[in-house]
Amino acid sequence: MDLEGMKSFYEGYFQAVSGSMYHNPKTGLRTFFLAFPDGGRLEIMSVPGLSAGKEEGPVCGYAHLAFGVGGRDAVDALTERLRSDGIRVKSGPRTTGDGYYESCVFDPDGNQIELVADD
Repeated sequence: MDLEGMKSFYEGYFQAVSGSMYHNPKTGLRTFFLAFPDGGRLEIMSVPGLSAGKEEGPVCGYAHLAFGVGGRDAVDALTERLRSDGIRVKSGPRTTGDGYYESCVFDPDGNQIELVADD
């Protein structure tokens, strides 16, 4: 995992503010806490021995993160900005079957991020 790259991604596209990196030399753990403008926080971490893959081995992770980014125009604009910057877009923007207007992109480590209209 490229922690600095991940930190830069969330700071640059989602206005996260990062604390200092914590490093535990005994375990090899490295972590940043990222705070978002609306109060959410995300801890990104790396520790030796965990699988980076999504299909096999002991993996810590989640299905996806969703960020409310404003209205439909904001979803469109951020999706296009990410695409133009070389970020892989999985789908959208579109209205989903459950009525959300969203697009899905991947962060630098391949985690799925949903960009959702707040309206």
